[in-house]
Amino acid sequence: MTAAPSGPAFSVDDIPFSMHGSWFGISPVVAEKTYAEDLHLVSHQNGMHAVLRLVPLDAATGERAETRVEATPGLLSWTGTDGRVDLAYESPDTVRLRGAGLSLRVAAAAPALTPFSGTYFYRDPVDGAHTFTSYETGRRYRITLLSGTVAEVSGSQMLGAGDRGLTVAAEADGSWEVAIEELDSARRPYRSSAAFSEVTGAARRSFAEFADTIAPWRSESTPAAELAAYVVWSATVCPAGMVTRPAVLMSKHWMDKIWSWDHCFNALALAPGFPSLAWDQFSLPFDHQDDSGALPDSVTHSEVLYNFVKPPIHGWTLGHLRTRLPEPLGQAQLAEAYRRLARWTDFWLIARRAPEATLPHYQHGNDSGWDNATTFDAERVMVTADLTAMLILQLDELARLATELGFLDDVRHRIRTADALQVALLDELWDGERFLSRSAHDGTPAPSSSLLDLMPIVLGDRLPPQVSDRLAEQIEAHLTAYGLATEHPDSPHYEPDGYWRGPIWAPATILIEDGLRRAGHEHLANEISARFRALCETSGFAENFDALTGQGLRDRAYTWTASSYLLLARDHQHRHADAGAATVA
Repeated sequence: MTAAPSGPAFSVDDIPFSMHGSWFGISPVVAEKTYAEDLHLVSHQNGMHAVLRLVPLDAATGERAETRVEATPGLLSWTGTDGRVDLAYESPDTVRLRGAGLSLRVAAAAPALTPFSGTYFYRDPVDGAHTFTSYETGRRYRITLLSGTVAEVSGSQMLGAGDRGLTVAAEADGSWEVAIEELDSARRPYRSSAAFSEVTGAARRSFAEFADTIAPWRSESTPAAELAAYVVWSATVCPAGMVTRPAVLMSKHWMDKIWSWDHCFNALALAPGFPSLAWDQFSLPFDHQDDSGALPDSVTHSEVLYNFVKPPIHGWTLGHLRTRLPEPLGQAQLAEAYRRLARWTDFWLIARRAPEATLPHYQHGNDSGWDNATTFDAERVMVTADLTAMLILQLDELARLATELGFLDDVRHRIRTADALQVALLDELWDGERFLSRSAHDGTPAPSSSLLDLMPIVLGDRLPPQVSDRLAEQIEAHLTAYGLATEHPDSPHYEPDGYWRGPIWAPATILIEDGLRRAGHEHLANEISARFRALCETSGFAENFDALTGQGLRDRAYTWTASSYLLLARDHQHRHADAGAATVA
């Protein structure tokens, strides 16, 4: 059998080592912007929690060994002068570790145990395995010795503060091996007939098959495609708790949720190769739609938050999703999508329109997804042009769905509503040069230098040419060498690491690039795509990027960034191929 390629090498400082389906990863990142000296097993059940500290030791002295950490999709290694330790996923809830020349200390990350927090440690008399139980995750972590010896145990059955853990060392043959499982209450004693090399080979093949399916078009001109695929593959978790379907978390760092617009970009990237998984990504927040029709702000393992919402980009998403899926959605899926999308749209038109108002409003910048954009500096409860533009696209998609489902009365109603919103959008928010936002209470205009005010370009050819042309000019003014700055760099409110007050973000890039293309501004769309792709190829898949230096900021393993790269790279490859075919013809 031909061995699967090892896949791209990456730094665990930036991207956790994990596996498709797993709820934990191996990483030095133990909390928001917090890096530990050692790698930890970090679980995302009940939130992000560092559970176990993994420390290679000098076999002779028992002191912490100086090692170099290397990672590829199938194998993580600590390499020192006198030996190495390897780690690989055998399954989503089990890792295997083996060592030669180095020992390994596995210890509780939490130093103290209280009646409500920390990690308890004991040796199970049933199978002899050593087990940690974590209050924070609500799960157990069982360590089974496969070869070698447990050289030292400390803190077994201890209460209060203290060191809890064990040291695994080699016997005469110079090597050792253990399995670590994340489990609920109990399971049969660990047994495996697979050799370590078979475990790593299976993990490599699993990722290689994923990469080949999500990005079969990749080439030397898309050098970050495999790493982007790994970020998405490794951040995917199996259904558990509130997560009703297989789900791509935004990250297996601290941004370990599914926010109700982030998921859309992952769905689109997955659609051509993994239609079922893509549909799960699109549908998951709708599984938690409330009685008003609102989607939650976010979903994660043990909580669903409704204190904010996210922008209604779901009609835009569904339209693009349907063009990317290899097979059309079935009637049942169309009907489900229509019902859910209609309720989400009506939420905005009923619960978010003041009496006598035509245009809906946000209650806070968080509702827009652009949490602290300068659009919301004057007031937080605002009528903004991007919201109405997204709703118009959503109504258009509802009209198309209603046509296919034979709901003819609803077709006319949705078209009339969309057209009325567009008339009001231009009458109330367009000042001839730029879209303004207005107070939802008294209509006071609030101009800003935020890219958010230019987002109505998503309407594409639905806009009058003079409006889309002016928007394109203003968008180009936000384009730095690396991409679209979310606050104009000349603005007094611009901040290099100001979240939505300057940095480059993937979703704004995707939405604007698409709108420009549909409005006939292909050259500018191509330039935005090229600069964002080059940014990812240089700076990775961070949550956002410094618009003037290209430096990756915040969470460094963000899936909507990776998925956005895959979307733009795929479309670029296809346009290039189509142009080549046309030239030959």
